[in-house]
Amino acid sequence: MDIVFKNSKLAKEFADQKTLTLNRGDRQAKLIMRRLSEINAADSLDVLRQIPGARCHELTGDLKGQLSVDLLHPYRLIFVPANEPCPRLPEGGLDWKNVTSVRILGVQDTH
Repeated sequence: MDIVFKNSKLAKEFADQKTLTLNRGDRQAKLIMRRLSEINAADSLDVLRQIPGARCHELTGDLKGQLSVDLLHPYRLIFVPANEPCPRLPEGGLDWKNVTSVRILGVQDTH
């Protein structure tokens, strides 16, 4: 999948292991890099649902429309589909098999 970032500051942070480690800590930085590698290697968003430790899922409430994968508890990597238009099923739900690009929004405690 293609990965884009919400802004250049976040892209710079996530592109540099040293900066990521300074900002997020060693364990979290390694897990963020692993999740980015998993996303990059996936053909579609549906593949991420198959990775048990990632727990890729849609969020609800104020974060409806966004998705996340688990990092070190309680943090999650937050993203949205970046395909234009966003792939939808006939009944309106997200078409996970046709999402081939994501926009990373950041790391957040969603609880």
